Amino acid sequence: MSKKGLLGHLSQTLCCLPGVGPKTAQRMAFHLLLRDRQGAKVLAETLVEALEKIGHCQQCRTLTEHEICQLCADVRRDASSVCIVESPADVWIIDQAGVFNGHFFVLHGRLSPLDGIGPDELGLDELEQRMQSGLIKELILATNATVEGEATAYFIGELARKYRIHASRIAQGVPIGGELEFIDSGTLAHAFTGRKQF
Repeated sequence: MSKKGLLGHLSQTLCCLPGVGPKTAQRMAFHLLLRDRQGAKVLAETLVEALEKIGHCQQCRTLTEHEICQLCADVRRDASSVCIVESPADVWIIDQAGVFNGHFFVLHGRLSPLDGIGPDELGLDELEQRMQSGLIKELILATNATVEGEATAYFIGELARKYRIHASRIAQGVPIGGELEFIDSGTLAHAFTGRKQF
């Protein structure tokens, strides 16, 4: 069967999703067209709307459809404690675990000089401005336990020391090389409870 035409294009397009190879994409395409056309329509409309309306929070840089996300706007959260994460997915995971009631700052990556990703690309100038305000008393460094994540945490820890801000690193429970997005809530709770001085 030819992979050309709209059906082939749909299958190829679905391959852009993480973990979706050609066979899975083909099954998805056939499912949507044969068994759930209404679901496919809702999916397409929701995706277009999300692309048009979702941007970044002006304070923490997570994904939101508002200028300031719900977490930053929540006055019950502790603004003096800021958790540094690599991606908006990490914000969701930590918030769902219910172990942290402060604010977040999303780096959108990690330091990787070989890939041309330095402090400027991670918005560390914005983070430093927040540190200068004097409102932040603690930074919790929750970057992934990879070489780049550790280097990023170290760099931010040194920046925090410059402003006499207590910096801690999540510890026990997060495996080396692990990504926060794939850690269960219990393990994440243990990691937050057992964080250590950085």
